[in-house]
Amino acid sequence: MNARAGTLFVVATPIGNIDDISLRARTVLDSVEIVAAEDTRRTGRLLDRLGIVRNGGKKLLSCHEHNETKRIPELLECLGAGGDVAVVSDAGTPLLSDPGYRLVSAAVEAGISVSPIPGCSAAIAAASVAGLPTDQLLFIGFLPAAARKRKTRLADLKYSPATILFYESVHRIDATLADLAAEFGAGRQLVAARELTKLYETIYRGTVSEVIDQLAADPGSGKGEYTLVVAGAQQQAPDASELDRTLKILLGYLGVRQAADVAANILGVKKNAAYKRALELRESTDEQY
Repeated sequence: MNARAGTLFVVATPIGNIDDISLRARTVLDSVEIVAAEDTRRTGRLLDRLGIVRNGGKKLLSCHEHNETKRIPELLECLGAGGDVAVVSDAGTPLLSDPGYRLVSAAVEAGISVSPIPGCSAAIAAASVAGLPTDQLLFIGFLPAAARKRKTRLADLKYSPATILFYESVHRIDATLADLAAEFGAGRQLVAARELTKLYETIYRGTVSEVIDQLAADPGSGKGEYTLVVAGAQQQAPDASELDRTLKILLGYLGVRQAADVAANILGVKKNAAYKRALELRESTDEQY
């Protein structure tokens, strides 16, 4: 690798309010040779508003999910020759449900320095004002668009103790909240943040059913993108006798693994704990004969 190889900067940009741009982000965007942007029109407007002149060799290059692989050789060539490159998404921190990881991975593989320019993130912004526990955060990004796959994904997350962060399109928010109520329960605590940092920033709070009602009553709820912050499941360990009683009944009809899985779903316990206890009960029963 050329000793003069450049640096790939992963630059966070504002999610709405341009005043949230950091001084360092502006300096980097002004100094790099290439700005690799998810949408060149959108990033071009940002650069114009920041007073960054795009001439004298600076190039604004599209780099999105459909062409990222094809762009990598050109960007690595620039970096290898000593030029710095900044990768940006439409808004927020790149690579968080946005393209860029293939480019970063290729740069690391080539021995090129990769440096983060931290800043805005809709997920972290929403979590910071949600008023829900942040000692454990589980970032999911966008749920599947297909209803069946979305419901399956939510079912897998139902018992997670972590506060869960989702992104959702305004076109699917109603369907997603309905599925959330069905899988997590209408009483689960939820914060839905819309248009964060923008003029019409709105934060809906309450149970899932209450937030659904709030959106239905708000004429503006059909505009903007959403970040959902969902409270984790309450981990209340059932009485040991309750687990034993449930497993003993199920073991009369099912194998150990199936009985443990069903008991875990019924009682909200971890499957490995239910499986371990099911094995113990099966072995103790076998020893009696």
